[in-house]
Amino acid sequence: MAALTAHELIARHRPTLDQALETVRTRAYWSPHPEHPKAYGEHGSLDAAAGRAAFDALLGTRLDLGQPGTDDWVGGEISPYGIDLGVTYPHADPDVLLPAMRAGQREWREAGAEVRAVVCLEILKRISDRTHEFAHAVMHTSGQAFMMAFQAGGPHAQDRGLEAVAYAYAEQARTPDTAGWTKPQGRRDPLALTKTFTPVPRGIGLVIGCNTFPTWNGYPGLFASLATGNAVLVKPHPRAVLPLALTVRTARQVLTETGFDPNLVALTAERPGEGVAKTLAVRPEIRIIDYTGSTAFGDWLEANARQAQVFTEKAGVNTVVVESTGDYQGMLANLAFSLSLYSGQMCTTPQNLLIPRDGIRTDEGPKTYDEVVSGLARAVDGLLGDDTRANGLLGAIVNPDVTARLEAAAGLGEVALASREVVNPDFPGAVVRTPVIVKLDGTKPDTEAVCLNECFGPVSFAVAVDSPADAVELLRRTVREKGAMTVGAYSTDEEVERAVEEVCLEEAAQLSLNLTGGVYVNQTAAFSDFHGSGGNPAANAALTDGAFVANRFRVVEVRRES
Repeated sequence: MAALTAHELIARHRPTLDQALETVRTRAYWSPHPEHPKAYGEHGSLDAAAGRAAFDALLGTRLDLGQPGTDDWVGGEISPYGIDLGVTYPHADPDVLLPAMRAGQREWREAGAEVRAVVCLEILKRISDRTHEFAHAVMHTSGQAFMMAFQAGGPHAQDRGLEAVAYAYAEQARTPDTAGWTKPQGRRDPLALTKTFTPVPRGIGLVIGCNTFPTWNGYPGLFASLATGNAVLVKPHPRAVLPLALTVRTARQVLTETGFDPNLVALTAERPGEGVAKTLAVRPEIRIIDYTGSTAFGDWLEANARQAQVFTEKAGVNTVVVESTGDYQGMLANLAFSLSLYSGQMCTTPQNLLIPRDGIRTDEGPKTYDEVVSGLARAVDGLLGDDTRANGLLGAIVNPDVTARLEAAAGLGEVALASREVVNPDFPGAVVRTPVIVKLDGTKPDTEAVCLNECFGPVSFAVAVDSPADAVELLRRTVREKGAMTVGAYSTDEEVERAVEEVCLEEAAQLSLNLTGGVYVNQTAAFSDFHGSGGNPAANAALTDGAFVANRFRVVEVRRES
């Protein structure tokens, strides 16, 4: 393919960058990446059939990225839907790869913030054109149902990458490239200096990918680091390599075509049980780390990778306070969808539902605690009663640990809704399970030991509390001690609503109030919503705000006498 000049890229992508900058400012709705599968197939993008064929052609192949330092080929991904992907990837010798990655950073730095931004946008455009292929890759590594893999793994992930580029550009453009400085000296000649200001990257960024949302969680850090001048090494989760390997391949192609060193973006896969992330994380060349995953390893990174700026999204205990509602059926339907989507395997899925034991006020009259819980159970059953629809919402259980937690949860309290197995006729090897809802008494000492710990997967606890005030206090303790990516609340009482909001402001948790329609507590929109806050134990960063990008570079000043 012919080389792309900076002028061509700026003409092609500057309008998109400007629109992203404006949308971040207004927090309005906007996306340049179509959500509907039928929107693809023109202007060089792959339609559904071509995307599926491209994915099928990858199975059983070696994905050679042309990287230096490749000393082995590793793989082993098995789809949660029961397919052995059979793809192998480069295993890297860091003593060879890392120096090669640093070699291209000077030219990348000198290109400037605008050129870096439009190169990143060209990478995202190429990825967008292959959204159907990426959707299958995400589906068969994460277990997401196809439509969710298409949207969350495709346009929504691409939006989050673009959002990171926009923030990165804005932070770098905040300081001018040059400035004249003159200080009057009375009768003497004024002091005059010419100053230049250059954004300087920290070094190599390490992106440690997750199993459940490899692109959605991976793209913000990848593009934030690349757009601020850093090289990026991508270390995918061993069970979800393919989507990020395809991303790296695309990035390397674009870098080559735009005249930059392709080794600015590289992949390192690992052998079974190797634990390469821990080894790489403390290398002196690694100066930025983006991580999504367990609290234990996130805490280890924050404590031990002292040479790097570490951005983590860990685990939290997401809570919904149910005090009263003006739309009872809408509330139940909204919560049922939130608990069911992707089998609860989202870091934003509600876990604890805090409900006064004396019941709640609704537009249908008073409802007891038992009536609310049984009503929610019926709503989930109704939503997932048809197996075809259930498969489309639930996807597949991502790994056996989730299944084990699901099965163990039934022994923690009274089961209000039992989990059932769902057969997927297209993928008989898939493990598909509906959510379980367990009743807990909030006054019992052992209840807190259960509900104050994350139970990742399709498990929710309906916790009976003595009063709305007790619910608010338990919410506060949960966020302060365990963290939360999301908080929800239902109330028609202004005082209760204010109390919940105050807790979330004081404990830095993102809050959704009285959602009864097509927006759900576990979904966020790029350019408008912040994913996490960075202010409670669930995560030390927000996707995306200025703090997420500003510390990936430093501004170096050079002064000369005029």
